[in-house]
Amino acid sequence: MGFFAILNAYTMRICLSITITELVVKNNITGGDNSTAVCEADDLDSSTSSGGTYEWSEQLQGFILSSFYIGYIVTHVPGGLLAEKFGGKWTLSLGILSTALFTIITPMAIIHGGAGWLIATRILMGIGEGTTFPALSVLLAQWVPIKERGKLGSLVLGGGQVGSIFGNFLSGLILDAYDWPWVFYFFGGMGIVWFIIFSFLCYSDPTTHPFIKPSEKEYLTKHMGSIGRNRNLPPTPWAAILTSLPMWALISAQIGHDWGFYIMVTDLPKYMSNVMQFSIKANGLYSSLPYAMMWIFSLSSGFVGDWLVTKKIMNLTNVRKMMTGLAAFGPAIFMVAASYAGCDRLAVVILFTICMGLMGAFYAGMKLTPLDMSPNYAGTLMAITNGIGAITGVITPTLVGWMTPNATMLEWRLVFWVAFGVLVVTAIVYVIWASGEVQPFNDPPRKIDFDDEEKEKDTPLNGQHERSEKIEKL
Repeated sequence: MGFFAILNAYTMRICLSITITELVVKNNITGGDNSTAVCEADDLDSSTSSGGTYEWSEQLQGFILSSFYIGYIVTHVPGGLLAEKFGGKWTLSLGILSTALFTIITPMAIIHGGAGWLIATRILMGIGEGTTFPALSVLLAQWVPIKERGKLGSLVLGGGQVGSIFGNFLSGLILDAYDWPWVFYFFGGMGIVWFIIFSFLCYSDPTTHPFIKPSEKEYLTKHMGSIGRNRNLPPTPWAAILTSLPMWALISAQIGHDWGFYIMVTDLPKYMSNVMQFSIKANGLYSSLPYAMMWIFSLSSGFVGDWLVTKKIMNLTNVRKMMTGLAAFGPAIFMVAASYAGCDRLAVVILFTICMGLMGAFYAGMKLTPLDMSPNYAGTLMAITNGIGAITGVITPTLVGWMTPNATMLEWRLVFWVAFGVLVVTAIVYVIWASGEVQPFNDPPRKIDFDDEEKEKDTPLNGQHERSEKIEKL
């Protein structure tokens, strides 16, 4: 259900990226040099569309696509704090429900309010979805033993790639067969169905689950030490968290990952449509292929990471660093290479597919680091890193809109070179300073009752015995 939560979240988030290519009037850029203009139209499919009726500039389209992340940033930290205090179940599910409802009313906002109302609706969608990753981090920390964290964490977080596959591919099919509002009705309806099932089946932690077996409790207790949320945690140690060098290394990697990822999620369909000139059905298919590879690679890297740790071939910190480095340096290279493939459609699709496939290793790398560093405050750490990273979701689509006013290949090549630089620099910071070990701020310092110690001094033998026991425990 955690996997399907992220799947639904991503389908609702990205379906506009395909749909907007059919809503707007396309730029008619022509030129003899394909390296600076665009490719010939896709003649393999007669359903190539000239676009819709809305005359939105590339800059306005960029802001529309980025507006979701304005709201998304706002609820990350509150979502993490609420999930830690009250449990992840309702923090997660109510957020997905609100996103689903705003997805369903998106067509009404576009038809009756135009770009302004669409931007407002997308911001409200982002507010609902901002709790998703922090709440799921809290749930994973309560349900998943460390030795299974790589594969199960990658499985759940891999819902983003599968959501991107379905969001792109099914949007293309729906747009080809029906009117564009049905894209939003379909994915919003899926979100509501998930909410109903999740509300009845899932619980915040093993102690509140009414149907858990004694053998399951015993297994979780053995491998996790505790199966209940620590409800007596002191206030969040903000100073210790924000002055932690491994924490800033984690934030750095998150910024790099999100910069590259959000360019692909929000703008790859536009590149395929405006530059490569794919038809709407082909655009949906080829925009979804990279995420299929990313999902496969994220799952396999999770299994490999767990195996390396279990067999003691590498420690947890080095596994996280290796996966994060692979997921940054590889995509940076292949993203730029795709822009130099010109109008060779097969080469472009293959290079983008490899690019996103390698990015899947992030989910066995830095994405699991908040759980490693602090099981007690995993929601807060995920909220901070994901929230700061999500700022790039506001920046990148807007920046792409400004950098590609004519939607030409040369303009897009510069976009990919900027992404190359961001991915490489941020990954280097992570590889140098990151840690997969539990940090000191995870456990609050124990308080010693000195008044009790004074009383023990007056009790000869029994007091000494009890005092020595207490000191031994401390």
